[in-house]
Amino acid sequence: MIDGQDIEENEAIKQRLVFIPDDLYFFPNYNLLEMAEFYKAMYKDFDMENVKSLANTLKLNLKEKIKNFSKGMKRQCALICAISTNADYMFFDETFDGIDPIVRNLLKQIIRKQMEKKPTTIIMTSHNLKELEDVCDNLGLLYKGGILFESDINSIHTHMVKAQIAVKDEIDENKLEGLEILNKKKVGSVTTLIIKGEKEKTEEKLKSLNPLVLDFLPLTLEEVFIYEMEVLGYEFNEVI
Repeated sequence: MIDGQDIEENEAIKQRLVFIPDDLYFFPNYNLLEMAEFYKAMYKDFDMENVKSLANTLKLNLKEKIKNFSKGMKRQCALICAISTNADYMFFDETFDGIDPIVRNLLKQIIRKQMEKKPTTIIMTSHNLKELEDVCDNLGLLYKGGILFESDINSIHTHMVKAQIAVKDEIDENKLEGLEILNKKKVGSVTTLIIKGEKEKTEEKLKSLNPLVLDFLPLTLEEVFIYEMEVLGYEFNEVI
């Protein structure tokens, strides 16, 4: 369903969406210009001039057979054609797979420009969460066909704290009451805590332990998602 409408046999709604799968397909012996013509035949708002402009920006030969391109260049061809459809909804699977960091950043700029040009919802999947952090508004964790966790990018790092603390003797567990501790590991005299909640409240509570050392470290997106999954009962450490 798209906007409450069934997409089956619905040409009008299909005009509003485009999908680029992980396993790309191009017609044998087609070049980028010919592939763009194929898209143009299906999308009434297709922008052929945009294809030419983006191909020039990315230094892709419009008349070179796509089968001769590298994996990353083929991904660029697919993204160029998809973006040029001007569809309302774009679905990209493993968006930047095989693309080097410089071109990846350029493609992110192209995607941002598209969203500024017109209201566009772009849904991207990636196994590399770091790739998505600086281009997405919302992030979700898919597991076995369901969304286990979802959050807007601005708050995803603010509801969980990673603290390293060392005290003179042992930590008084009673003084940690009220804190939602997701993970606790001690190496030598330093204890690392992953705590769900606001940093200010957590810091006030930990300072009541009169710590010799108290540091707060940034959490990566991978860590946030792993600990969220552990809260939901997925204990990967036990499997390993």
